[in-house]
Amino acid sequence: MALVSADSRIAELLTELHQLIKQTQEERSRSEHNLVNIQKTHERMQTENKTAKIAGLYNDSEPPRKTMRRGVLMTLLQQSAMTLPLWIGKPGDKPPPLCGAIPASGDYVAKPGDKVAARVKAVDGDEQWILAEVVSYSHATNKYEVDDIDEEGKERHTLSRRRIIPLPQWKANPETDPEALFQKEQLVLALYPQTTCFYRALIHTPPQRPQDDYSVLFEDTSYADGYSPPLNVAQRYVVACKEPKKK
Repeated sequence: MALVSADSRIAELLTELHQLIKQTQEERSRSEHNLVNIQKTHERMQTENKTAKIAGLYNDSEPPRKTMRRGVLMTLLQQSAMTLPLWIGKPGDKPPPLCGAIPASGDYVAKPGDKVAARVKAVDGDEQWILAEVVSYSHATNKYEVDDIDEEGKERHTLSRRRIIPLPQWKANPETDPEALFQKEQLVLALYPQTTCFYRALIHTPPQRPQDDYSVLFEDTSYADGYSPPLNVAQRYVVACKEPKKK
């Protein structure tokens, strides 16, 4: 009986492994397709850029070039989200820190080049969370140097650790590790679509499949209930909110 049970368990694990490999292949195929599309978009933008210059419509310092650059940035951010690897553990393994909603360990230091959510002071004095890239970290001062990811207003900021939230390094699989995802009505910071800023939001629906995004409700006072209609945000750009919920 024990031998039959072991054989059954092995068969189950092999079936699960086959499904995960199939999902991984689907993700890879989707990513390759998107990379081709990005390349085509980039080439088209370069062609349009050159054509406009030849026509004498604008020079390098004028707004249309910035618009082109921002379009490429938005596409790259979307591609970065789609190619975030899916964490696949052995049976019984728990998802590690920075997988889905699981935060970094207390002593974690983000590496140069890592993308993070960074709380900075805006021009008007208000504070906001932006998407930034780590330049360096000083153990002497416990402070990061980060660059704003947005080329249009690119600035370097020196920030304490409490003003930095590392982004996930793996997607959590809803089918095998649902506990590694934010749950419905949980308060988070999410990257607003087509921007480089994070805003407070409530989880409307967690991902149901590995390739799915979160559906979130952004705080928005222009709506009667104080929240926007549901918007999709990739796992890569949803992190725990460090601020208390507004009353």
